Amino acid sequence: MSESDCKSIRDVLGELDQLAPGSPLLALGQTIFWDEPMKAGVVQAIKKNGSDRKFIAGIHDTDYFAKLPSGKHRKGKFQAFPHNDTTTRGLWSAAGEFSTLFGSETVVTRELYQHAGLRINRLEQERPGFIDEATEAYGWRGIVSLDEAPPVTAEVPLSQIKQVLFSTLDWALDEAIERLCGQAKVAAKELADELRTQLCEIADEPGLTVSEYYQRLVKAVYEFCADARLNLETATTTQLLQFNRATCSLPRFEIVDRFVNHETRSESCRAYDEAIHGSAGLYELARFGTGAIPFDLVIPGVGRGTIRLGNRGAVIMTPKPQFLSYKQPLKSVAELAGLIEDKFGPNCTLVGKAVTLIGMLAREHVFVFHEGASSYVKHSRKLHQLLNFQANPILRIRYDTWSALGVCCSWLNLPEVLQPAYGTEELCAPSFASRWRDVAKEQRELLQSLTTLRRPVQLIEFLEKRFGGSWDCLAKDYVGLQGRLSKLNEQLAALKSDRRAVYAEIKRLKSDRIAAEKAKGDHFREFIFEKEASAEKLVERERLASVLEDVIHRMSEAHVQMKHLSKLQESLVKDPEILRIHERRRSIELEAELKRARMIRSAVVASSGLEASNRRPSAWWFRLVCPDGLWFRETVETAQCYLEPMS
Repeated sequence: MSESDCKSIRDVLGELDQLAPGSPLLALGQTIFWDEPMKAGVVQAIKKNGSDRKFIAGIHDTDYFAKLPSGKHRKGKFQAFPHNDTTTRGLWSAAGEFSTLFGSETVVTRELYQHAGLRINRLEQERPGFIDEATEAYGWRGIVSLDEAPPVTAEVPLSQIKQVLFSTLDWALDEAIERLCGQAKVAAKELADELRTQLCEIADEPGLTVSEYYQRLVKAVYEFCADARLNLETATTTQLLQFNRATCSLPRFEIVDRFVNHETRSESCRAYDEAIHGSAGLYELARFGTGAIPFDLVIPGVGRGTIRLGNRGAVIMTPKPQFLSYKQPLKSVAELAGLIEDKFGPNCTLVGKAVTLIGMLAREHVFVFHEGASSYVKHSRKLHQLLNFQANPILRIRYDTWSALGVCCSWLNLPEVLQPAYGTEELCAPSFASRWRDVAKEQRELLQSLTTLRRPVQLIEFLEKRFGGSWDCLAKDYVGLQGRLSKLNEQLAALKSDRRAVYAEIKRLKSDRIAAEKAKGDHFREFIFEKEASAEKLVERERLASVLEDVIHRMSEAHVQMKHLSKLQESLVKDPEILRIHERRRSIELEAELKRARMIRSAVVASSGLEASNRRPSAWWFRLVCPDGLWFRETVETAQCYLEPMS
């Protein structure tokens, strides 16, 4: 979406009055500790517009709790992990996701390192475990379930996750506080303690699930971040998508009817498969089994599973499959609701898979998404178009978080990973705000420059020019070592040339020996064996024997010479002084590669990482960094919005 198509939050809300009058705004997230509470700015804009449109802050609690891609399983246990490109590659977390100030889930991939010329395999050999840390996303932690089959978030008791949840939040808050200086740091500590107190008081309620805890926290965290009283409602997807006879007629279940009614099911399933075609991580319905539709049923106490429909029965693919029986193919979603309520009760939840969930809730609500959120939207839109299904547009918000920091007067203590890019340890917030885009551009140019430095000497010369100082000394040292090794290489080349000449001589002498032995043998059989040999023939035999002995002697001398040359070569390459030179050269090259790795990591965090957090910042940063609320208000007021059509 171009800048010219974007408008202020208030202007876009005015457009919605024409396109979706009365439809509540829905902010649906799986955690309240990341960017969701930034949407408090939308709540404030609604009030300023004098509108009575509802704003619902929802918790998406019907998804599975995140799972560790690999590793040892421990039933009922949860743990926080960083995201890297090695041990936690492919990690996904949402219900317990935290990023501290300047942090984001931007993994510095092995591929990126290799593209920038890093000799990554050698570094891994020299520094086992180095790549784990080098690829780690700066300032991010995600809580995952260690169960082999992770539970649905709505059914996770808070008691199981409480300790790791609070310890990870403490990590995020404490790291953010360390990024502040002077009086700003003191104020941030007080505000962090205020937030912790609110969270702990609510957590003391007995018997809470994670979902219930988050729902109770929503309003408090929104108001903490905005530093204002807000008029909003809260909900969970278990509430919004509760499925029974009383709710099945709601518009949110209209798209489900297309897949349940046996007359439209085949066409709808084909449309779904076409809509997701070519997308990584999305599967055609056949992958879920015969009769699968793109909706799951969450049965309290049983779990979540894909719904598979047949002509006379249905299977719910929960961990222990559940079954429904009927005599005729289903004709409506109401029939399915009756069957489910009769067998499992009125509190089941029917939730769309990633692509169909948007169509369910966008039928009655207007989703509020930050720019970059939900990669499935384009597939949902295509599905709606194929089905001729009408859904409300999505309200997208584009922040300029770091530029808005210019209104704040705090001093920032940059994390070590950003210090090389900014050339300093501390700077004031307005300086960071004015420089961050230029720094990001410079760091991308640096990454491009590093890709051209393929030989160690090129890298060392680059570091000498860029940093000087000790690199000037190391460059001179390296050149001197290269000169001494060059002389060694000349000596080795001469020895190798001599060895090749001797080898060629030995090869020629082998041929001469074969010829001499043949000549001697032929003469013996023709003139000596069982014959009265003349004196001349005996003299010739002696001559042939002498020729053979001479060849054998010269071969022996050549082998002796070859051994001598080999010893000379071995003594030369194993000379303690030469070995020291090689080791010193390797050490300098390793220093240079380690420096390159740190430059790459810093460059990525300062460019892609900050751009990601610019789009989706953790909302609680704003009060800690700028307690007077100026940063939050400036970020909201300068935000650009647009409506993304969904049908």
